[in-house]
Amino acid sequence: MATLKDQITRWKLSPKRDAAPPESAPAATGKPEQPHAAEPRISPPSAVPALKTQTSPGGDYYVTKVKLHQKLLARIDLQSIEDLTRDQLRNELGVLLVALIEEDTLPLNHQERARLVTDLKNEIMGLGPLEPLLADPAISEIMVNGYQNVYVEKSGRIHLTDIRFNDDAHLMRIIDKIVSRVGRRIDESSPMADARLPDGSRVNAIIQPLALDGPVLTIRRFSVVPLQMHDLVEKNTLTPAMAELLSALVTVKCNIIISGGTGTGKTTLLNILSGFIPDSERIVTIEDTAELQLQQEHVIRLETRPQNVEGKGEITMRALVKNSLRMRPDRIVLGEVRGAEVIDMLQAMNTGHEGSLTTIHANSPRDALGRLENLVSLGGFNLPNKALRQLISSSVNFIIQISRLGDGTRRITSIQEITGMEGDVITTQEIFTYVRTGTNPDGSVQGTLSATGLRPRITDKIRTYGIDLSGGMFEPDRQT
Repeated sequence: MATLKDQITRWKLSPKRDAAPPESAPAATGKPEQPHAAEPRISPPSAVPALKTQTSPGGDYYVTKVKLHQKLLARIDLQSIEDLTRDQLRNELGVLLVALIEEDTLPLNHQERARLVTDLKNEIMGLGPLEPLLADPAISEIMVNGYQNVYVEKSGRIHLTDIRFNDDAHLMRIIDKIVSRVGRRIDESSPMADARLPDGSRVNAIIQPLALDGPVLTIRRFSVVPLQMHDLVEKNTLTPAMAELLSALVTVKCNIIISGGTGTGKTTLLNILSGFIPDSERIVTIEDTAELQLQQEHVIRLETRPQNVEGKGEITMRALVKNSLRMRPDRIVLGEVRGAEVIDMLQAMNTGHEGSLTTIHANSPRDALGRLENLVSLGGFNLPNKALRQLISSSVNFIIQISRLGDGTRRITSIQEITGMEGDVITTQEIFTYVRTGTNPDGSVQGTLSATGLRPRITDKIRTYGIDLSGGMFEPDRQT
């Protein structure tokens, strides 16, 4: 994992920076000593040359910022910064930057100066222009389409921001900083990478030659404080009756698959459902990129590993699922099934590892069942259709369908129980459903979440666990 010192070293050795070294230091003048000049950690700015071009953030802001960034890096002592805490380093950087700006006599007002200092602090210690966006809890997605176009998603809607990077090289440095933290790499030989931020946010980056218009960075934000079931009820993602049923299903060890499209909130719902697993149970999570934020103490987190530059060393999801079976898990939680690991997951669900949870990409519960079959076939397993469907029907107990509506809101649109087989067909019964009824003038979607009137077969098992479901919760007239 790259340290702050490693990152600064890479910036100092950047070819672009080496191509334009700072000018020779001017002769000493009789200027009074700058604040913190005696500090050994960061050299005083008096030896740093002044900018020749007087620029302002209006037209040449990014040119000014790059030059000050270069001077700042030239004055940092890489050995001594290791002794500083982040707060101490941030304060010292602020003092030095203010002194550099004053020495260069840049025509900046107070607001412009504060912006420049903040931006350069973020460059050294954070993710540069992305830091203000990452600090906004209302932003759920950050989409960087080349260095000039940065979009965000707020309340389910996409907006273009005024945030931009200096150039493609600047954006590439930020991408490299992100992926190097988790031991990944991205370059022309491996132009795609998945990573995560310290807060668990999911990151995907793709660069040239695959991305024709410059590097593309996508960050799926996760709440610093994980969402709870009551938060989804307040957002009308589901009803209190649905929440009560789902919590009971997890407690009594039902095998559940969460189905939905991209960005519908599958992982968020999976994380919330996992919160109902008792603390006394041993949980193994398996993900391509670790995102789940389980609150229990006895949790083992596993993450796949991509192949190295020689094309070796890859550890697949299937290998981790197989290994997890030897780790004495009470529950297995897969971030998503998308390959040959599906057969091992189904076998685990059917051979004593009850209460397993996972997600899958599909547009409906019936499509999810079909995709399970397709994934098994793509994994190279030639099972008869009936045998495969019997395995699925005996392994999976419930499918939860979650969707993102046209107005950006998320809804659990169906909860279906798998009841068995009729001939060669897997049979299901829908317990709760969402019916769209119209669209309001402001574009928001109208609809109702309600019970279908069918009582799940699992209710008897729920009762044996000492859980009493609310009376009438499966009556169809209860709706929101």
